[in-house]
Amino acid sequence: MDDGTVTAVSSNGTYSFTKPNRESITLLAGLGVDGDVHAGVTVRHRSRVAQDPTRPHLRQVHLIQAELFDEVAEAGFAVTPGDLGENVTTRGVDLLALPTGTRLHLGAEAVVEVTGLRNPCAQIDGFRHGLLKQVVGRDADGALVRKAGIMGIVLTGGEVRPGDPVRVELPAEPHRPLERV
Repeated sequence: MDDGTVTAVSSNGTYSFTKPNRESITLLAGLGVDGDVHAGVTVRHRSRVAQDPTRPHLRQVHLIQAELFDEVAEAGFAVTPGDLGENVTTRGVDLLALPTGTRLHLGAEAVVEVTGLRNPCAQIDGFRHGLLKQVVGRDADGALVRKAGIMGIVLTGGEVRPGDPVRVELPAEPHRPLERV
C-alpha cells in the first residue's frame, strides 16, 4: 500500500451534513475529533443512536480519498473536502482497498484504526441530486460498491493538518475486506 497526504481536515460541533474545513483538528484516543458532534465512546450518528445508543462507536473518524471528488467531477458534480461530512480528506491512499484493522498514521502522532466502510445515505442526494448513484454502485459481479469513504477509531490522539503525511500500516494476514459499519 502506498502512503499519501492529508489534503483537508473538517469538523462540526452541530449536526449538519457538511463539515467546514479547519486549519487543524485534534484526534482524541477512544473518542474521535475534538469538538465534533460525532465524537464519543458510543454511537453518535442519529440512525445508530435510534437503534441502540449503547453500541461501541466504530465511526469516530470519517475519511474520504480526494480521488473520489475527481471521479464525481467527471460526472458533473462539484464536491469539495468536508462536503460529504468527512473529517479527513486524503490523496494517494486507496482507502477503499484497505483491509479492516489497517492503522493510518496521520501526521506526527495520531493513529486511526480502520473499522469499515461508510454506508452512503439519502442525505447525499439532498446535498447534490443524483450524487448518491455516483458513490454507490455495483461491480462486475453485481456486488454493492460503497465509495463514500471509510470509518475508523482513534487509537492514538494528536493534531492533524492539511499537508501531513498518511502512513499505512497493514494488519497481520489474513486480511479481512472492509464491510459497512
